[in-house]
Amino acid sequence: MSLTQTIEIDGQPVKFRASAAIPRIYRLRFHRDIYKDLSLLEKSVSKQDEDNSSLDLFSLEMFENIAYIMAKHADPDIPDTPEEWLDNFNTFSIYQILPKLIELWGLNVQTDVQSKKNLDRLTGK
Repeated sequence: MSLTQTIEIDGQPVKFRASAAIPRIYRLRFHRDIYKDLSLLEKSVSKQDEDNSSLDLFSLEMFENIAYIMAKHADPDIPDTPEEWLDNFNTFSIYQILPKLIELWGLNVQTDVQSKKNLDRLTGK
């Protein structure tokens, strides 16, 4: 099961998709753990505000990679590199988009957990 959400970026509607495949796709593409990266980003962004941002370039790149993978998962016609995809936008605020992506990811994980609980209840395990 997957969840899809459309988020407006720079005046353009962009679809993002969260599913169980995302951690694998992210790991194969970037050789990193999306769970750890999302956790680090969430902590970094919660300590900052948009006007006085001091996020390092590595954090920004992680965010762009996560956003790219979730967008590419929703729309296979998106360009094959994050750089090409990002060229479609003038601005791309981590403070506006990341919380929505984290929420989408959280809903996906929550749905998986609830499904397993319901399955256990139905099968008597």
